[in-house]
Amino acid sequence: MSDLLHDFAVAVERHPDRVALVDGKGRAVTFAELEARRVRFAGVWHSKGIRAGDKVLVAMSVDADLYAALAAVWTLGATAVLPEPALGLAGLRHAARVTRPRGFCSSGLYGLLRWVLPQLWGVRHLRPNGQAAPLPAMAPPAGTDIALISFTSGTTGAPKAIPRSHDFLAAQHTAIAPLLHSAQPQRDLVAFPVFVLINIASGQTSVLPNWKMSRLDALDPAQLRDWMHKNRVTRALVPPSLCEMLVQAGADAPLHTVFTGGGPVFPELIDRMHAARPDLRVCCVYGSTEAEPIAHLDATEITSDDRAAMDGGQGLVVGHPVAGIDLRIHKDEIQVAGAHVNSGYLDPAHDAQNKIRDGAIVWHRTGDAGRLDAQGRLWLLGRMGTGVKIAGRMCYPFSVEVAARQWPGVRQCALMAAQDTACLVIEGDKAQVALWQTRASALGIARVVHVASMPMDKRHHSKIDRNALRARL
Repeated sequence: MSDLLHDFAVAVERHPDRVALVDGKGRAVTFAELEARRVRFAGVWHSKGIRAGDKVLVAMSVDADLYAALAAVWTLGATAVLPEPALGLAGLRHAARVTRPRGFCSSGLYGLLRWVLPQLWGVRHLRPNGQAAPLPAMAPPAGTDIALISFTSGTTGAPKAIPRSHDFLAAQHTAIAPLLHSAQPQRDLVAFPVFVLINIASGQTSVLPNWKMSRLDALDPAQLRDWMHKNRVTRALVPPSLCEMLVQAGADAPLHTVFTGGGPVFPELIDRMHAARPDLRVCCVYGSTEAEPIAHLDATEITSDDRAAMDGGQGLVVGHPVAGIDLRIHKDEIQVAGAHVNSGYLDPAHDAQNKIRDGAIVWHRTGDAGRLDAQGRLWLLGRMGTGVKIAGRMCYPFSVEVAARQWPGVRQCALMAAQDTACLVIEGDKAQVALWQTRASALGIARVVHVASMPMDKRHHSKIDRNALRARL
């Protein structure tokens, strides 16, 4: 049995009546009920011919059935394939074409997709229903067996398939669990699927979003506040875009802790959160699809010297690297290695660009520029390849953006190169443009461009889509 399945079994034994998940419709499912679904799904799907090593493409609503389905697939020794949800039908088609699944697991109207996508014609169709025969005895999956295939966001090209073994998921659990550990039961609003898996294995309750994560820009802050209040949320594990909404909504007790990542967490956001809730603990988590987590930082650890360094163009502090990860800076790029760092893609052709093999160590190139300070803490400078020449010197975006976001009226900003000239693009109060231009000129930036809204990433709506912004400019 894989470590995650083993820990889930322990959680079921210890807390059978504790709520494991509350889905977006408010339906609560206990650990015992989740376990019963896992066993039933596995039995039904085994009778339909799913065996160890088979790939199963999953297209389901984000609810308790999804997580029971993942556990059932792993129980059978099969591999779950999760397409990139932000890409919609295109992501599903890409996942089917790349992995060639033997099974297609769907719920609700997602089942109709098997008639739409030729890649799914003739593939076994699995549904979260039916009466199961008892599962025969079978060998548990090996640690090196592939448990899950997920995908990169596709912002820098076609999404790359990332295979994750059972050992990898166990190592990721080991890296994340101490960060989320609590001696007391918590009710966590969780916007990141990997953290739901960790919570299930740890015996904690996860409250799932009651909105589409792909439509965060359409979410009403009041809906977020009411959902958290209704479900007595004590902690939130959400991207920075939802932190902004927490501030707007004025989320109240019993919320006491926010873990945030999936995009840069700038100091003015932390300030606004603390202004709204002085007692709120904010923990910033830095990572990537291939390595989650890499570093973390409790906001109370940010000193006045750190603030001055960020204002002075030194980048964005994200804290100490997590235990169990090796981190180095090579030609400005952050590179990481370790048991919970993906060591290769499903298509080995992708490794050449993103992996560096150094004997037995495989370094992952994050594509982020950064530096380590005298305390061993990591600072982000921006994406590699996004440097802009200012006064004859190449500057990374965060050397300007972190400070500029604190200027009056600025909501978002991006340092860009437009027609070979440094340009600061700002979303915010247009009445402040003259002030912005004065301050930008003092930094050697000749041009300020005001935009009504910034294009943001589709996954978490927390990072500026620089390719889309470049096309506008």
